[in-house]
Amino acid sequence: MKKNVGGIDKIVRIVIGAILIGMAITGMIGAWGWIGVVPLATGLLNTCPAYRLLGISTCKEQK
Repeated sequence: MKKNVGGIDKIVRIVIGAILIGMAITGMIGAWGWIGVVPLATGLLNTCPAYRLLGISTCKEQK
């Protein structure tokens, strides 16, 4: 898969995903917190299907 998530975007996705999952585990926000798996996975894999559909890339161009 082509990388389209980079830099600050990647860090933000991982942090938000981890926070949401942590809140779900502790019962602070209920089952909806498990939606944090999506930003966590896209941050770790450096690819976002929604970005691909919209033609967006926050990753620096590789030469």
